[in-house]
Amino acid sequence: MTQDALRSVAGGGLLHRRTLLRRGLVFAAATPAAVIGAEAAAADAAASAPAGPPDAALRPEWMRAPGAPFTPYGQPSKHERQVTRRISGNRLLPGNGIALTPLDELEGIITPTGLHFERHHNGVPDIDPARHELLIHGRVKQPLSFKVEDLLRYPMRSHLIFIECGGNSNAGWHPEPIQRPVGSFHGLVSCSEWTGVPLSVLLAEAGVDPQASWGVAEGADAFAMNISLPLAKLMDDCIVALYQNGERIRPENGYPMRLVVPGWEGVLNVKWLRSIELADQAVMARNETAKYTELLPSGKARQFTFVMDAKSLITSPSHGYRMKGPNLYEITGLAWSGRGRIKRVDVSADGGRTWAQAALQDPVLPRCMTRFRAPWKWDGKPVVLKSRAIDETGYVQPERTALLAQRGTNGYFHYNAIVSWAIDEDGQVRHVYA
Repeated sequence: MTQDALRSVAGGGLLHRRTLLRRGLVFAAATPAAVIGAEAAAADAAASAPAGPPDAALRPEWMRAPGAPFTPYGQPSKHERQVTRRISGNRLLPGNGIALTPLDELEGIITPTGLHFERHHNGVPDIDPARHELLIHGRVKQPLSFKVEDLLRYPMRSHLIFIECGGNSNAGWHPEPIQRPVGSFHGLVSCSEWTGVPLSVLLAEAGVDPQASWGVAEGADAFAMNISLPLAKLMDDCIVALYQNGERIRPENGYPMRLVVPGWEGVLNVKWLRSIELADQAVMARNETAKYTELLPSGKARQFTFVMDAKSLITSPSHGYRMKGPNLYEITGLAWSGRGRIKRVDVSADGGRTWAQAALQDPVLPRCMTRFRAPWKWDGKPVVLKSRAIDETGYVQPERTALLAQRGTNGYFHYNAIVSWAIDEDGQVRHVYA
């Protein structure tokens, strides 16, 4: 490996993103081994390899007996049981609360269905799909009702889409930085392949009244969640989803059908969808008045803040990690934007004084998570890592100070400030405001 390959392009030891494409790089893993060429490593391995196949008695037990039989539905390995949703419930009402996606335990961009985040107000309903119907009514020419079996006959579309709760990362508004793993702080966001019927097709069949400008979506849970959406968005790219990641939607994510509203706050993606009423004004439900409305420093209030702005976070290294000494590492994380595609992610290893462009892993899709990666040579000295996302509209993820200056300290929703991780000489990683 040439020294040019390890030449920093920004402070703190960040390397050029193309370094990831070079052969001969060995990143820090289980032990802080020296960085060596792949060819040399292969030669060493060949020299130490036994001359022939190992004696059967020396093989591990899983090579000496038949394995487990087939199962009707696959499950994760027992050795991965720690990779679970992190539940924060209401002690007085067990069906009210959240279950967060362990982002720091995952790779790629797709969230396994069983780890998709949950937000419930009154538990998960046990809905009989044979009795469930979607009613489209209100300001339409003819009200229509669709059974599940009806919708399954329609041509469908699939989209890779992130869904993020408007309250995700809300601990960032706190005066002191919270010290929790990424998934326990930012885990109210997940990314899935959603498949279903374009809502515009169903609305067109019902016939939209020219006076209609809003739609009110309602769920079939005991909370009867209802919320308003502009008709223009419903006609644009919303779908009535029946499948998630190739299988029928699971109960906690809206079985037998849910509304998917690409790029907009999660509360609008109504689960267990049972009704869409077209109207000439918003319904002013609880979740658009008492909630999702915030007082600004000017005295005015933010309301109907539908779009999720560009956001990124480094998932490795992050809180709870411990570096294994000076070495070559890969910084990796996730970025997303409700406005479209992620155009660029910059990474800093000196607290934001200088930045290097990270490599974006394909595919890079609109309103979908994007995985970014950056090579980094850590010298063992204290550093502060950051990432910032820029989407295709030119929107730049703000520093926390800028977000507070704009929005004040009364916020709870739509926190998307740059996240900072401080690493000390011992390799401990903690969340900081920097």
